[in-house]
Amino acid sequence: AECVSGCVCPQGLYDDGKGGCVEKKDCPCIHNNQWYSSGQKLTVDCNTCTCQRGFWSCTTDVCYGTCIIYGSGHYITFDGKFYDFDGNCEYVATQDFCGDKNSSGSFSIITENVPCGTTGVTCSKAIKMFLGKTELKLENKDYKENQRDVGGDVRYWNRTVGLYMVIEASNGVMLIWDKKTTVFIKMTPDYKGKVCGLCGNFDDKTSNDFTTRSGLLETHALKFGNSWKQSSMCPDVTEEIKPCDVKPHRKSWAEKECSIIRSDVFKICHSKVDPNPFFDACVHDACSCDSGGDCECFCSAVAAYAQECTKAQACVFWRTPDIC
Repeated sequence: AECVSGCVCPQGLYDDGKGGCVEKKDCPCIHNNQWYSSGQKLTVDCNTCTCQRGFWSCTTDVCYGTCIIYGSGHYITFDGKFYDFDGNCEYVATQDFCGDKNSSGSFSIITENVPCGTTGVTCSKAIKMFLGKTELKLENKDYKENQRDVGGDVRYWNRTVGLYMVIEASNGVMLIWDKKTTVFIKMTPDYKGKVCGLCGNFDDKTSNDFTTRSGLLETHALKFGNSWKQSSMCPDVTEEIKPCDVKPHRKSWAEKECSIIRSDVFKICHSKVDPNPFFDACVHDACSCDSGGDCECFCSAVAAYAQECTKAQACVFWRTPDIC
């Protein structure tokens, strides 16, 4: 009955959020504060989402799980739990021999941690991968193969992709190694809930990732980590090392270098992947690597964040002639 001042769309058309009017079938979608027009596609993990009439319609493929071990004792489990564990020993990263008396596993991946600096923090320097009766040892930028008497036949292929060595096995397990201190372990969804070790149990819940070798649920990373050591001769880790407290003179340098993670360089990623745990891990590593290789530790830490950003569809070009 009465007119209202303002801009509105004619009947049957809809506001497209950019000052125009469109038919319902052409309504845009929003993701991460960005507008996408009808028909545009996005990749999320291994699925594709299409914008249809203002809503996202996504495929529901089941995706590979990924566990990341990097720098001086940082772990991100298959289910996405972030924690630190600095143990000086060999530990089970993941395996499918998990307590069930009749379970016959097909693989196990062991990470060997050694001190990487004078503060006592440790880095993964060598990896052992047991695939059926084949044992692969990855260290010094190369790998060696050994045949054992026990186990079935699991085939594998290795290739180099950019900086990384990739070992892919016929049982659905893949290992990606940067030939330094970063390891990505990927596996097919068939293993959901069937693996154990420092990488957790891959059941889509972070709350029970700290399950010890004996099957108990721990709240503390140290007790959980100690339970997965390979040799009972190794000492248990009793306290968390804070390298920036041990080397306070390195702290401001570390924070300055690592601030790239929180800077505008990574701005498009901040809303997709929380930078704070990666920043803290970076400062920890930059403080601790004080016996040469300090840039290597810093670069691995930033690369870990960049990798998560890429997974979340935020590709960042952060390496420059001055940085890494």
